[in-house]
Amino acid sequence: MDVTPRRPWERLLGEHRILVFADSLAFHGPRRGELLTEPRLWPNVLARGLPGAVDVVARLGWTARDVWWALTKDPHVYSVLLPRANAVVLAVGGMDYLPALLPTYLREGIPYLRPDWLRSAARTGYRAAQPWAARVHGGRWRTLPQAMTDAYLSRCVAGIRYFRPDTVIVGMVPPPHDAPLYGRVTAGHAPAASAARAWGRREDVPMLDTRPLVAAELAAGHCNVDGMHWSWAAHAAVGTGYAELLRPLLKPR
Repeated sequence: MDVTPRRPWERLLGEHRILVFADSLAFHGPRRGELLTEPRLWPNVLARGLPGAVDVVARLGWTARDVWWALTKDPHVYSVLLPRANAVVLAVGGMDYLPALLPTYLREGIPYLRPDWLRSAARTGYRAAQPWAARVHGGRWRTLPQAMTDAYLSRCVAGIRYFRPDTVIVGMVPPPHDAPLYGRVTAGHAPAASAARAWGRREDVPMLDTRPLVAAELAAGHCNVDGMHWSWAAHAAVGTGYAELLRPLLKPR
């Protein structure tokens, strides 16, 4: 689906089409989750900056593994969105390095618990224990181990390049956080950022470093109170950053 409202200049021959894979940072603002048509969200800032149009495939809590599944299991993604894109943005990694309390299959299984009182109790217990656990292990237990993050992203790149060899691919260096839910434990960020840059060099994927673009807004308290999602100024900076990163890499259409 198109997430940017169509305007006359977007119908011009040669516009760029960008496919964004992301977590909730692509659709969550400083107060709440937004409709993908919200013009201040960074994918829409990116689209205007090229100019072009953007398709977003994203969900709350997505990691590199979820992007691989979306790319290979969703027929709309591999049949429609990918073939018409001349650039793909792999904007994930921010969830991967966050401190984990439970294995993903257990955490994701909480909404399926029955009866209702058990599901509610499990959710309340998880939210109470998560910050404590993050502080205890200091962020050593990641939501997704770095080796798996790298492996799933590499699979995505290899698959895209095999089927769409002319498609430009760019990635994201994981952004910082100050999340109470994760005990404000940030020890995992620097290693994750370093690993992301190294992965980008190995795979020849240009990476957008998000820390310089969002850290000041986060430190100033302008972002969401959850300590994870961005202010509109941060969205604007990230969208502009991606436009500047992609512009010299894209061929005229």
